[in-house]
Order: sequence, then C-alpha cells, then structure tokens
Amino acid sequence: MTNGRERGDAAAGAGGSATPPGAAAGTGTSRAKGTGMTEEKGAGTAQDNGRAGPDAERCGSGDVTPGRRGAQPGAGPGDACADSGDAPGGEELHAPARELLPVASGAQTRAAVGVLLRRHRLAAVGALAVLVVGTAIGLLTAPLLGRIVDLVVERRGAGSLVLPMVLLLVVAVTRGIATAVGTSLVARLGETVLAGLRERFVERALHLPLERVEKAGSGDLTSRVTGDVALMAKAVRQALPEFGTAALTIVLTLVGLAVLDWRFLLAVLVVVPIHVLTVRWYLPRSTPVYAAHRVAAGALQHQLLDSVGGVRTVRAFRLNSVHTRELEQRSQESVDIAVRGIRLVSGFFSRLNIAEYVGLAAVLATGFVLVEDGAVSIGTATAAALYFHSLFNPVNAALFLIDEAQSAGASLARLVGVTELADEREARHGRAAARPGDGSVRVSALGHAYAPGHPVLHDVDLEIRSGERVALVGASGAGKTTLAKLIAGVHRPTSGTVALGGVDARDLGPEGVRRAVTLISQEVHVFAGPLAEDLRLARPGATDEELRAALDRVGALEWANALPDGTATTVGEGGHRLTVTQAQQMALARLVLADPPIAILDEATADAGSAGARVLETAATRALEGRTGILVAHRLPQAATADRVVVLDDGRVVETGTHEELVAAGGRYATLWSAWSDSRRPAGNGASGGGSAKDGTYESRSSEDGVRRSGSSEDGAQGSGTSGALPADGAGNRPPGDGPRGGALPGSASSEAPSVGDSGGRRPGGDQVPRSAVEA
Repeated sequence: MTNGRERGDAAAGAGGSATPPGAAAGTGTSRAKGTGMTEEKGAGTAQDNGRAGPDAERCGSGDVTPGRRGAQPGAGPGDACADSGDAPGGEELHAPARELLPVASGAQTRAAVGVLLRRHRLAAVGALAVLVVGTAIGLLTAPLLGRIVDLVVERRGAGSLVLPMVLLLVVAVTRGIATAVGTSLVARLGETVLAGLRERFVERALHLPLERVEKAGSGDLTSRVTGDVALMAKAVRQALPEFGTAALTIVLTLVGLAVLDWRFLLAVLVVVPIHVLTVRWYLPRSTPVYAAHRVAAGALQHQLLDSVGGVRTVRAFRLNSVHTRELEQRSQESVDIAVRGIRLVSGFFSRLNIAEYVGLAAVLATGFVLVEDGAVSIGTATAAALYFHSLFNPVNAALFLIDEAQSAGASLARLVGVTELADEREARHGRAAARPGDGSVRVSALGHAYAPGHPVLHDVDLEIRSGERVALVGASGAGKTTLAKLIAGVHRPTSGTVALGGVDARDLGPEGVRRAVTLISQEVHVFAGPLAEDLRLARPGATDEELRAALDRVGALEWANALPDGTATTVGEGGHRLTVTQAQQMALARLVLADPPIAILDEATADAGSAGARVLETAATRALEGRTGILVAHRLPQAATADRVVVLDDGRVVETGTHEELVAAGGRYATLWSAWSDSRRPAGNGASGGGSAKDGTYESRSSEDGVRRSGSSEDGAQGSGTSGALPADGAGNRPPGDGPRGGALPGSASSEAPSVGDSGGRRPGGDQVPRSAVEA
C-alpha cells in the first residue's frame, strides 16, 4: 500500500480513500511477500502503541475528502488554524472519479466456478448421489399414505396397517440420515470451492498494481473481501444444499406423479406457464437491482471509511455536516435499492401463491374425474394430491433461492472480476529472471505522473554507487518520496528506467525488486502475534539466534528480552503495545534479517521524540552497514552525515554533492541549511519564523500552500497544530506523498537531532524563508 500519510494527504489525487480499513487498529498496512517487505501504514491511523498517527488532529492538512468539489479547509481548532489559507491560486479541487474494479461476465463467472469444481469432481458426484438416494426414498411417503387410505376405505382391519406404518417409519429415518449426509457433503464441497475462490481473490488482490487499487478506492476492495465473501459463504452454507435438495425433489416428484398416472402430470404442468412467466418477470428486474445494491454497498462503505477513519481531519475542517450529508445520501441510495428489491420479492411470491392454488385445484379435479371413471383408486388420487402439495416447499424454495442466487451471483461476479485481473507479476511479459549484480542504483530519464498530464518527476537522472549512503533533500512536494518509491518498485514509472545492480527493474520483476530493495517508512505496522513471528516476516526460516542478533544490531535486544515472554510475547493489537521507537527498531531488525543490497528509509526515524530519534538514527546507521542506503531526509543533520546529498526541486534534481560541497556552493541546499541554522539560534539573536528554539514551537506562513502552522515538537508527537498541503487533483496540484506536510517535527527542541522543518529561517539576503521551503 502507499505510505499512509501520502494517501491521506493526497487521497483526491490518488482517487482512493484517505484511510484504509481498520484504521483505528493501525491496519491498512501492506507488506510485500518475500524478504523485501514494505513497511507502510494507512493514513490517520493510530500507531500500535496508541499514539496518534501522522495525520491526527490536523488543523490545516488539506485532507479534502475524495470526490468532493471545492472542499476548502475551514478554521480548525485553536488559534493556529484561524486563518488557514486556500489552495494555491484559489483553485478548486476536483478529485478524479473512482475507477471501480471490474465485475466478471456470466461466462467468466461460470468458467471460474467450473475450474474450481473440476478439482473436486469426485466429491461433487458423491454428494449428488447421496442426495438423490435420500430424495428418492422420501418420495415413497406419498404412495404409502395412499395405500393406507385404500386399506381404510376397503376396511381391511387394523392389522393390515402395520406394514405400511413400519415402512413409513423406515422411510422417514432413512431419508433423514441420507438428507443430512448429503447436505453436509454439498456444504463441505461448497466451502472448499469458496475457500479456493477466496484464496485466489486475496492472492490476486495483494498482487494488483498499486495504482489500480488506489483508483478503485479502499471501499470497493474491502466491500468485496468482506460483504461479497460473506454473501457467498451464506449461499454456500445454506442456499446451495437447499437448492440441491429442492431441485432433486421437484424432478423426482414429477416422475412419481407420472408413475401414478400420466394425467396427473398433465394437471401439474398447468402451473408451469405461471411459474415461467413469474421467473421471466422477476429475473430481468432483480438482476440489475442486486448488482446495483452491491455497488451501492461498496460506495457506502467507502464513504464510511473516509469519514470515520479521517474523523480528526473532518472535525478540524468543520466538515461534519458535509460528511453527514454524504453518508445520508449513500445510505439512502442503498435503502432505495433494497426497497426496490423487497417490492420485487413481494410480487414474485404473490404470483407463486396463485400458481400453487391453481395447480392443487387442477390435481384434485383430475383425481376426482379419474376416481369416478375407476381409473385410479382414492388412495392413488390422495397420493397424487400429496405429491403436488409436497412440491409447494421445494418449488418455493428453489424459486426463492433464485432471489438469493441473484445476490450471491452478483457477489461472485465481483470476486471473479478481481481474480481475472492481471497481477503485477504478470507484467514482465515473459522476461527471463535476472539478479542484480550489486547494490548500485541507476535512474535514467525517470518521469512519473499520478494523474495523466501532471508529472511530479521530470527526466530524473541519478546514479548511486554500491554501498553509498545518499540523502534525498528538498522542499515538500519536490518528489523525494515519489523517487524513493519508484526505486523500490512501489509505483511504476511513467517514463524512464530504474536499474538495480546493473539490471533493469523490469527484468527483475516485482519479486526480484522486493528482494533487492527494502523500503521502510515513518509509520510501521506491528502485526498481531509473537514478536518472533513478526520478525520472521522478513526471513521465514530465521533461527532464534538470528532474530536476537538482528535485534541486538539495532539496539532492540534489551527491551525485547525484557518483554514478559521475550520474543514469544504477543505484540500488536490485543497484545503488548510497542512504543514508536520500539516499532521502528523492529522494522529495522526486519531489514537486517531481509538483508537486501539496497535499503530506503523514508523518514523512518522522524516519528519519535528527540531521544527516540537519536536511538533510531543510531539503529538505522547500523542497519545500513554493508548495503546501499537511500534516506528521504526529514532532518538536515541526517543529510549532513550522508556520503552524498541529492537536492530535488519541483520533480527535478537540482544539486548533488557532499554536504560541505553544497553548503559552499551557496545554492538551494545552502539556503535550506542556512534557514535551519538560523532557526537554532537563541530567540532575539536572528532567529526568525515566529518560533522559539528554546521551546521547539513554531508558527510560520507558507507561501507555497497558504496554510498557517503552529505546533510543538518538544514531545515528539504530532499534535493539533500540524498541517499539510491540499491534496492533488486533476488540475495538477500536489501528487500523493509529495504535498507540503507540516507538523510538530520530532526533535526540534534538541540541538543534537534537529528537525529540518523547524521554524522558518531567513535567506542570506534577509528575506523570509517559508516553512515549506525548509522542510525536507
């Protein structure tokens, strides 16, 4: 998944949800399969230690809800938000329309189910045979009751009734056992097929290109994996066995009527036109209704995720009433469609009731005529009437299950639609597997656009030697994170190439790129389970000694041993909650275990307090030993210690060199460094930006996004004074992940680990440098 902050701050540009499912628990995190996992978390989520995530309590973050026109931030809580500005140039934000995931056609759905059923052909045949036997035995009930009627009419005596009564008991018991076993076998078969479909769906969903998932929005995908799977499960557990039994009962009962007398069968066939017309009236009307209801349910869930997951932003911008109206509208759309479905069902069953009474009257009249003519006995006519009456339930059940089948069919088509999509592993078009020769990185003429026609990177050329540690620096929106993600294979470049170890990333394939590159972002997800198993995500076969060595290398062994059960302690949701620093150390330990030749740290040490940041910087340095390191620098001192600094501006590389070389050159980097240096001076001695280095607070006006920011970095947490830029849209505003992002920057009160984004400084000429210009 995309870095949560990026998707949250630029949800409109991505066309996706600002918050993934399960935001409150810190879910919405994806990890790449294999050793090169991606540590990313959803927007606005809570860290696993209960601390507010990076999007919490924003008063000017510009997190405009996707799909809403002209949603401008209002005054948020606190004085710092009183005069939040508008989008640059006063442009109106327009989020691109969501591009929902496809729905399979009828032929595709049948083909997919057929493939799954063929794998369990013997089980299907066995289940069908047991149901046929049970149903056939049950049909003996009506003739036996008819025989009893004849014996009574003929006054044979009570003794003559013993055998039919015993046979009725045997039939009842045998039918009950056979039906139970057959139903169980059918349900088991259905569950097995559903499990295969569900596994195929999840496997394919996890390997879809990220851009495709974001275009659809989180609501579409999660409604399929939750609501649609639940409907399919219900259909398999209840509808499928019932339908199988009902269908067999109908067929064999009609055969039984024909055996009694073929004229009874003709009487029953009188109702067939009524049933046919009823079904023909119902199906064309119900099919689109059920399909529309599933789409409406997905849209409602998408809106709920946006509103509930981004509640802090909604409240900060005073968009409560706007989101309430959106939810009411989505809910009403879903209710209206559901009511249409209920009306259709009512009309459907009223027609079935008419067919039942017309058919029963026809059978009774036929029986009367045949008895009067001496063609059949009263018992036989009674058996025919019982046969037809016994059809009421299975016919109604079968036709009623058509109603459920429509809903389940719509859900099945939505699931199969995802399984039919090509995943990112198939994008190699048959290229032979390749392996990188070393840890070098070469970027050639690289360009990328999140929205067509609005590139965020322009012909970037960059070469990183194996083992070199390079810092990417630049103002917010310069393209640092986008460049890092293109190198890591999270996104596909719009133009240009990325070569890892001298091999084109396209020849490596997604799995090869993940083995070569590990990306760790600021927000780390802690998976629920033992700490050891969480670490083994990076290397499934790692021994306990290797786990301890990795923890020791990043300085985490001491607190890991102090846990109640050591590395066997359950962490994450429902278990022991790790601090932000501990969670990042765990992620760095995963990096050590994965041992990729290239590692990218996207502000991976920026989410802790001053002391925690120093610990993490030490851990990151040790984790990067022996491999190529790319740092998306949030703190200028991080850049200063790198082997080389690459400065980006407006999607282009504008400077590159060592820290000393760039400071001496007096260019863009020198301006950033000067601004930071000014901000570290004591108040009243040239420090500017409306803040005090003493208390770590800041308040400055950004000329880039027009948002006033105020906050404190003393406690290392992003509080209600943080802010960010308005997200991207079709008009070419900021792309996901590269919008200006303010906030209380950890460590700004510490001279040892200062934050790049502390209060604004002044250029050498004395002109004010906006905060957005000094924030790396």
